[in-house]
Parts: sequence; structure tokens; C-alpha cells
Amino acid sequence: MIAGVVLTLLSAFSSAQAHEIRPAYLELKETAPGRFIVLWRTPVMSGMRLPVVLKLPDDVRNLKDPVVQELTDSLVERRWVETGRDGLNGKRIEFPGLQLTITDVLARVHLLDGTESTTLVHPSKGWMEITGSRGLLPVAATYTLLGTEHIGFGIDHLLFVLALLIIANGTMRLLKTVTAFTVAHSITLALATLGFVHVPSKPVEATIALSIVFVALEIIRRREGRDGIASRAPWIVAFTFGLLHGFGFAGALSEIGLPQNHIPAALFFFNVGVEIGQILFIAIVLAVIAAARRVRVQLPRWAELVPPYAIGSIAMFWVVQRVASF
Repeated sequence: MIAGVVLTLLSAFSSAQAHEIRPAYLELKETAPGRFIVLWRTPVMSGMRLPVVLKLPDDVRNLKDPVVQELTDSLVERRWVETGRDGLNGKRIEFPGLQLTITDVLARVHLLDGTESTTLVHPSKGWMEITGSRGLLPVAATYTLLGTEHIGFGIDHLLFVLALLIIANGTMRLLKTVTAFTVAHSITLALATLGFVHVPSKPVEATIALSIVFVALEIIRRREGRDGIASRAPWIVAFTFGLLHGFGFAGALSEIGLPQNHIPAALFFFNVGVEIGQILFIAIVLAVIAAARRVRVQLPRWAELVPPYAIGSIAMFWVVQRVASF
């Protein structure tokens, strides 16, 4: 039963990973009355730029030619514009093509009077209206949603959690294991985001994949009657590798950026969003398994090995792929 559930989830989340998941990013910084520096970044997926375009109000004019920089994962465009005496307050910025994607646009506006606003623009409403600072609530809502989306599309993190669910039998063991993972990745997420620790992203991503392989092997060893450290104390493994996963979360957050006036709040609510997504995933898995147990189907004994081999094979592919990209 668990084999069927796991394979179904693997298929669903592997498909989800193929979609664009990083938000486009717009930053407007007012440097003088009516003058702005514009930073516009669109993700590149599989070598193709997403079909999202930035459309500023008609009365905005360029002060000099835009500068475009091609990165491996995004296309960055910088503009220097003039908006006139009225500035951008109350004006609409549009994102043609956004409705054709499942990507959001994270927009951050810094005005000359020191106020700033953060907005998350969704495909269902592909435009935003410039306003002054709206306080902490929009930042909280934006970064909570970003954290939930990140864990929801982060199949490597979810596969690790799934492997922990399989190996941590019992309610108390599961609670201790999930808590240890949460505490660990919260620590390194904060340290890395605030600049106290810096770890190169590519080795971190490869090691995260390797951590999934390790837990998958531990599941196989337990099925063979040889309990390893992950079987005896899964919370220790969850905490140890959770530190690594926190660096992975920090890498995603560094791409998004933090509002300067609300750095602690944005960091906190991003982590809250990650936890919400993680809890939802665990609840769905447990609910599906509980429903599957009501169906009396006799499976062969070898079916117990399907989940760890499937998880380990996918993770090992990521290890090779990520090491090759160094």
C-alpha cells in the first residue's frame, strides 16, 4: 500500500518540478524626485526565458539605454527612467504574459521618502498599482506564501521528509523527527540569510540529494533486519541533514531578496510558510496512507522495497547531475 502511495506522490511531484517555480522579480528604487532605477529579473527554465514582460506606465521614459545581463538561471535587465513630477504613486505596472505561467512576480518599491512596499503579483491578476508603505502585514502574507510555494515545489526537500516518514514509525518518533528537522533548517536558514555563514550553493544542493540517498539506504537496511542510525534515532539524522536543507532554503530566499525595513519579519514568515507547506505535505501523506489501509490488498513482500529504491534512485540521479554542474 505504501509503495503505491509513494510512487504516486513521486510521479506527481516530479511533474510539478518541471514547471516554473521561482518568481520573477521587480525592484523600483527612487533616486531623485521622479527618477527610478529599475531592476527586472525573469527566470530562465531549460534555457528559455519565461514569457513575462514588464510594461511601465506610458509616460515613463528611459534616461539611457537599458543594460541586459544573461545569467544561467535568469535574465536581468536594468533601466534608468524618469516618471515626471507625479512619480509612480497611483499608477499601474503590468506584466503581459504572466497569465500564461504559474509564476508570480515579487515586486519591491523603494520611494525617496523612505517608505517601501512589497507585493506578490499572481497570474490571475497580472498588474499592480504603486502605493506607499503598507506596513508589516503585506510582507508577512507575501513571504509566508513564498515559503509555502518553495517547499511545495521543492521535491528534494519533500522526498527527504517522505523518507523520514517511512523510517520513523510511531507518533512520538515521528513528532520528534519532524521537530528536529524543523529546528535544524530554521537555524541555518537564519544564519545564512543574515550573512553569518556562507556556504557555496552547488555543493549544498549535491549534499542534500546525497542525504536522501542515505536515508533511502537506511530504509532498505531496516527491511533486511539491520537497523542503522536512522532507524534507531531518526531525529538525529533529521537534525544533522536538516542543517544542510536550511542552507538550501537560504539559497532560494537569497534569490528572492528581503525588504530592508522588514528583514527579521520576512525571514520569520518565509520560515513559517515552509513549515506550513511541510505540515500540509505530511498530513496529505498520512491521510492517503490511512485511506489505503482500508483497502485490503495483498501485496508481495518485495513491494516494501519499491519506495526506498525509487526515492534513492531519483536522489542518486540528482547527486550525479548536481556534481556534474560544479
